[in-house]
Amino acid sequence: MESEGSRVVVPRNFRLLEELERGEKGIGDGTVSYGMDDADDVYMQSWTGTIIGPPNTVHEGRIYQLKLFCGNEYPDEPPAVRFQTRINMTCVNQETGLVEARLFPMLAYWRREYTMEDILMQLKKEMFSPQNRKLAQPPEGNEEARVDQKGLIVNCCIL
Repeated sequence: MESEGSRVVVPRNFRLLEELERGEKGIGDGTVSYGMDDADDVYMQSWTGTIIGPPNTVHEGRIYQLKLFCGNEYPDEPPAVRFQTRINMTCVNQETGLVEARLFPMLAYWRREYTMEDILMQLKKEMFSPQNRKLAQPPEGNEEARVDQKGLIVNCCIL
C-alpha cells in the first residue's frame, strides 16, 4: 500500500510512447512538431523536431530541423538537443548546433515532468527573447557542413 504523498513513476518506454502519440497528433498551431527519427529504433532514442520561426522576429517563416536524443536515463535526465539547421541563438553552439544546457534553463534545471514538446515550445519562445529576436541569421538555402560531437560531418540546410 502506498503512503500519502508518494507518486507513481511512469516507466521510460511508456512515457516515450505517450510523447510519440502526442507528437503524431500535432501540437497547438502547427508551428512545432516532433516524432521518431527511425521507426525501427526499439529503444526510442532518436527523435526529430521542427520549429517554424515565430512572426516579428528574424526567424519568421524559417523552418528549423532539430535532433533530440533520449538516452537511457530519460526522462530523469534531459535529452541532448541539436539544431540540424544553422541558427544563431545565444543558447546554441554555433559549431555543432547543440543546445547548451548551461545556457538554456529548461535543460539546466530539468524536471522529469518536462517533455520534448516543452523543449521545442521553449526554444520557440527563446526565439522571441530580446537577445535572439534580432540576431543576424545564416542565409537561407545555403547548405553548410557542421561537425557533430563525434567528429562526423553533418550536412544541413535551411529549407
